[in-house]
Amino acid sequence: MKKYEPVILETPYAGNVEENVIYAQACMKDSLMRGEAPFLSHLLYTQCLNDNVPVERQIGIEAGFAFKTIINKTVVYQDYGISKGMIQGINSARENGNIVEYRNIL
Repeated sequence: MKKYEPVILETPYAGNVEENVIYAQACMKDSLMRGEAPFLSHLLYTQCLNDNVPVERQIGIEAGFAFKTIINKTVVYQDYGISKGMIQGINSARENGNIVEYRNIL
């Protein structure tokens, strides 16, 4: 059985949500094909939290940051640019001493 490396993925979400979700799914597949086990809190938590409600958005962000204490690599997919939320994720990863890797797939 292959061992997959857990990673946190940073991709844009806000803005054109429909297009950004499709892009995030493509990034998740790319990560899986590289032998990684990707975690995308912005795809998971927005299924029950409303990203347009500031309190709920902040809860989702902070809950996602908790995983940076147990997963030591963050991968930033930057084909669509780097959003404010992604910058927060990158900064949180660096504060935790995590590896930050930048990728493009398009």
